[in-house]
Amino acid sequence: MNRVHKNLSRRARVATGGAVLAVVALAGFGAVSANASAPATTSAAATSAAAPGRVTTTSTHLTVEAATKAAQAALDAAGKENQRVTVAVVDRNGNTIVTLRGDGAGPQSYESAERKAFTAVAWNAPTSQLAERLEQAPNLKDIPGTLFLAGGVPVTAGKAPIAGIGVAGAPSGALDEKFAQAGANAIIR
Repeated sequence: MNRVHKNLSRRARVATGGAVLAVVALAGFGAVSANASAPATTSAAATSAAAPGRVTTTSTHLTVEAATKAAQAALDAAGKENQRVTVAVVDRNGNTIVTLRGDGAGPQSYESAERKAFTAVAWNAPTSQLAERLEQAPNLKDIPGTLFLAGGVPVTAGKAPIAGIGVAGAPSGALDEKFAQAGANAIIR
């Protein structure tokens, strides 16, 4: 091999090396392309299975439009009373749909509003009522993502919770909850 290497010019060695790399790259690409384009017929392939209707459930969720309308109504209600708050609306699963941070709302109000909304939808009750339950079950407050302070209300459809609205930043939880209820009222009319 050394004899062949010595007999080739530098240009020939570079060209030969480049050609070898190109062949290897194309071979690898062809193998990947072949695997990606056609499923293997001899190996066990994963397939989807159709689930019968009796093993699934359907849930109702608040639309983005309705969530935005509720958040804006709550923010407007707070503004009429010169309160600087943040409003959060979460879906049935506690995922945030929309959060509106009002002008001048404190930095802590953002997370507090989301946690109040989550708590309200998770227990399908206003957070002021849930805060009272802490006397009988003080370790409820240890559940991650919850905040047992007044200011969150659930939104229901057929008695089932579909969303939660949380407000934080007013000087009292009673005011926060009043504004959250104004948001809920805006979408149930």
